[in-house]
Amino acid sequence: MVRQVYHSLVDNIELLVGKRDKLTPPRRLVEGIGGGNFNQIGDEFFRYFLEVGHLHPDHSVLDVGCGCGRMAVPLTRFLSDKGGYWGFDIVEESIAWCQKNIGERHRNFHFLLADVYNKTYHPRGRFCAAEYRFPYLDDFFDFVSLTSVFTHMLARDMQNYLSQIARVLKPGGRCLISYFLLNDESRDCLRRGLGTVKFPFVDDNCLISSRKHPEGAVGFDEQFIRDNFAVCGLEILDPIRYGNWCGRKLLYSYQDIVFATKPDRRN
Repeated sequence: MVRQVYHSLVDNIELLVGKRDKLTPPRRLVEGIGGGNFNQIGDEFFRYFLEVGHLHPDHSVLDVGCGCGRMAVPLTRFLSDKGGYWGFDIVEESIAWCQKNIGERHRNFHFLLADVYNKTYHPRGRFCAAEYRFPYLDDFFDFVSLTSVFTHMLARDMQNYLSQIARVLKPGGRCLISYFLLNDESRDCLRRGLGTVKFPFVDDNCLISSRKHPEGAVGFDEQFIRDNFAVCGLEILDPIRYGNWCGRKLLYSYQDIVFATKPDRRN
């Protein structure tokens, strides 16, 4: 309670003195998606959207696990009226904030509460993630983004979401997905005690950091992920951009980032 009061006080003061704009969510919501500098991280991934995702102003964008709008905010300055943004999440308060503060200002930005069960964030959810069907048409989106989503999903859930991404992505469209990928290099780093995330436990087709909270952090073998992309008809755009979560000195971002495309079989 004390922390919430403090965050509310600081938020209001920063609004009054002009250090925080109306598209920056309250601190309690930012902490709910892992904290960090909200605008800086959003701008970082926006660059990736442009540089490798080949995002255009008239594109249709899907943001899976949109949280409180960290990826949406920089897109409000980029997408034209011919483009559009759709984001969904399981955290009701985050979606409500985005609908009021982003959606009401930008009519081509749409936010949806996904009725997916999660013990911590949405305990009343009707659907399990392994069975959830994205509420969008086939071949609808030019670009799909998932940042720090599959790092908190077990294998069956991740596989279903990946198949849904392939379904809603247009032929020729691209996606950006972040992971904790286990390969020779990252495993060696972990053996040497480097990095910020450990995976001491084995689950079904994945590694987890905690048996008590298995979705707290989830890692996947890189070849397993490559195989699943191929099964879904998605082509990974190598190289994978590896992150420094495991203690690498060379890095692209914090998590490992996979870019992929849905090949256009019509050509």
